[in-house]
Amino acid sequence: MHYLQKLPIHLHLEFPFFLLNTLQKEKQMEARYSIVFYFLMLLALSSAFAFPSKKQYKPCKHLVLYFHDIIYNGKNAGNATSAIVAAPDGANLTILAGQFHFGNVAVFDDPITLDNNLHSKPVGRAQGLYIYDTKNTFTSWLGFTFVLNSTDHQGTINFFGVDLIMVKSRDISIVGGTGNFFMHRGIATIMTDAFEGEVYFRLCVDIKFYECW
Repeated sequence: MHYLQKLPIHLHLEFPFFLLNTLQKEKQMEARYSIVFYFLMLLALSSAFAFPSKKQYKPCKHLVLYFHDIIYNGKNAGNATSAIVAAPDGANLTILAGQFHFGNVAVFDDPITLDNNLHSKPVGRAQGLYIYDTKNTFTSWLGFTFVLNSTDHQGTINFFGVDLIMVKSRDISIVGGTGNFFMHRGIATIMTDAFEGEVYFRLCVDIKFYECW
């Protein structure tokens, strides 16, 4: 205060304006820093949404089963487990059609085993159909149910999806079930474990449930 009293009169008049100007500059700097801060926060949030971290899910139940398909060829009625029920016009229902079997529809009632041995004790039946629906490669559409009736598993599991036969392992959807698998959903990874010409094939089905009621 004593220092201000010693100042010339014109400085006394200019000092409030100087102080006001200084305060305004400080507020402008604070505003700029706030804008930069909020911009960086927005950038960080947008990056988080643009590149979300992939959550790793663990299955709540896991099974590996095999099913064996023996297609009826006109001579093996005693042990055939599947049959061609539709084919291109004029095609033989005991022989799969040419051109990647396009147009063939087969129904099956195949035994399910715990290992890859056809003669092992069945733990259930795989029942459904497959449709060869592509003209330029081996692909089929699958719709089937595992009907399980063993000491360890009682109930059904329903599967749907495209079987890219030429791919070593491929995934199809598990859309529900009953019994021990009531309202279960997940993914089944299927692999062609063996085949003999166009009469027999064996699929390994690696079942992972991600919803277990």
